[in-house]
Amino acid sequence: MALDELKSAVPDYAKDLKLNLGSVIGNSDLPQQQLWGTVLACAIASRSPKVLRELEPEAKANLSAEAYNAAKSAAAIMAMNNVFYRTRHLLSDPEYGNLRAGLRMNVIGNPGVDKVDFELWSLAVSAINGCGMCLDSHEQVLRKAGVDRETIQEAVKIASVLQAVGATLDAEAALAE
Repeated sequence: MALDELKSAVPDYAKDLKLNLGSVIGNSDLPQQQLWGTVLACAIASRSPKVLRELEPEAKANLSAEAYNAAKSAAAIMAMNNVFYRTRHLLSDPEYGNLRAGLRMNVIGNPGVDKVDFELWSLAVSAINGCGMCLDSHEQVLRKAGVDRETIQEAVKIASVLQAVGATLDAEAALAE
């Protein structure tokens, strides 16, 4: 199992990450599509080649072709949106908020999977990328759709653990060079 391979790669000083990795993925209460879509989107967003290489095959095996592509689409579109909207929010001139974005985001309206799943994946990627506006926007859509806070928190926990594991493994790889 790729999850076991990834856990074994985590150094002893990061034992908490190893334990959390097992619990947020191995013991998640999320439905399979939500879980593995979140894992794939976050593995991509983590920018860690090791995390992505280890988790992608299992995600692909647990997702339909449509869900697999939609999770990758969530990571891609949020990579753009998180930079754009975070910058808009951080600029002190509020007039930027009145300007038309002019960026294509068609996949958000038609992701090819249940909109709730896509929103959850987008929220998790936004957590990694640190865009408060996007986090608020996706959380509101999810809550209006009846998604409970525990489900949203599960996705954020997956995002936080995968980001931390990726940063740790990438640091170890850089130190080993």
